[in-house]
Amino acid sequence: MDWLAPVNAYCERTGPDYWSEPINATTNFAFLIAALVMARRLRGPGMAMGNALAAVLFVIGIGSWLFHTHANRLTGLMDVLPILAFILLYIFAATRDFFGARPWSALLVTAGFFPFAAATVPLFAMIPGLGSSASYAPVPLLILIYAVLLRRRMPETARGLAVGSGILILSLTFRTLDQPLCGVTPFGTHFLWHILNATMLSWMIEVWRRHREARHRGA
Repeated sequence: MDWLAPVNAYCERTGPDYWSEPINATTNFAFLIAALVMARRLRGPGMAMGNALAAVLFVIGIGSWLFHTHANRLTGLMDVLPILAFILLYIFAATRDFFGARPWSALLVTAGFFPFAAATVPLFAMIPGLGSSASYAPVPLLILIYAVLLRRRMPETARGLAVGSGILILSLTFRTLDQPLCGVTPFGTHFLWHILNATMLSWMIEVWRRHREARHRGA
């Protein structure tokens, strides 16, 4: 496989040039800004996991910037791996802190994301027009599952998770519409995926932060 082979996956890109996706590239600053904002909010005891999530959020912005400027298979990997890292880290944090699971149990649940995704991605892929966004679709579903399970014990946290899932679904909608609407909007809609996704990921960290803060106050 040629890892440096050019990739042309988005409406805005018209060639292999570095600055062929200016809007898609610059909107990655939303991830960096969101990460820095959350880092300021994650001060105090018990916030190490939140800071780790904020650091990964920052790396997501860098990886996505590289992909939307140097569009090839290698930078594509740099784009998706930090997102996967955030998902796994958040599953571990949510399982451990929202449900009170022991670390080894939280690790087992986190590992369970892979068979969960393997089972659900093909189902989402059957939805007409969803395309490559099917690979992300299990994530809002999993967030909703957590929200339902927590709705009685931790209603505020459950509502926060449901809001995060809703933002992600809207974000995925714009990611999916990028190519179909290319004739209408020549710069596409993928940049809205960046902005909304940065909002959603920082919100998910905030949901975790509020939970930890409330637990610390009640200790």
